[in-house]
Amino acid sequence: MIMRFLSFFEYKLLALIRHLGSITMMFIDTLLYSATNPPRRSIIYEQMYKIGVLSSPVVLITGAATGMIIAIQTYYQLHQLTIESVVGIIVGLSMTNELGPVLTGLMVAGRVGAAMSAELGTMKVTEQVDALYTLATSPTKYLIVPRFIASILLIPILTICSIFVGIVGGYLVGVKMLGINSVFFLKNLRQYTDVSDLCNGIIKSLFFALIVVMVGCYKGFTTEGGAEGVGKSTTDSVVISCITILIVDFFLSIVLF
Repeated sequence: MIMRFLSFFEYKLLALIRHLGSITMMFIDTLLYSATNPPRRSIIYEQMYKIGVLSSPVVLITGAATGMIIAIQTYYQLHQLTIESVVGIIVGLSMTNELGPVLTGLMVAGRVGAAMSAELGTMKVTEQVDALYTLATSPTKYLIVPRFIASILLIPILTICSIFVGIVGGYLVGVKMLGINSVFFLKNLRQYTDVSDLCNGIIKSLFFALIVVMVGCYKGFTTEGGAEGVGKSTTDSVVISCITILIVDFFLSIVLF
């Protein structure tokens, strides 16, 4: 029984190492194509629209709701200690350093990562990817690089927008609904939240963008088994992206703070 468990663990470990090696090579190829021979701008613009513009409603709604919830929860806890004026500090620091980039990454992983995996997986099982090879066209350059560039450019912008609407939502709830003094709210927000906090959120968002696009494209490119395989790859893409984002966020928080 123990030998079976060890064999299974060894098999899973080797499979994980193989996947990590493959996705690393894909990432290196993507960087080389992005720097030396990028695709046409029209293809990149199309992906920017799909990744950035179409994702903005869910990201903005999530950010605003998060800021409002933080303001409500912290107010009722701090009101008992008569220090509700620090709600602005908590809203600002939480949105810039943690919740803004993380929730944006998770929302984009659920929407964009799944779409990438499903689209590329369908192309893989219908042999459209193989057709690109026969046309002397690199699938990495044509399919991955536009999504990579669009994600790296727009997910940080989505994160900034999420942070902004979250802080505005927290302000509206705290000041207009709960009656916190607006002067204290804004003064504490400006005093304890600075540019470095926003930069920390942007740095995190860059790593999360990289995770979403590489995991989504890799799972799409390794899809097998027809329609059932596409569904499995899509599910795996979202799950792996979300778990990886949370793990990487932990280590980035240690390094940045």
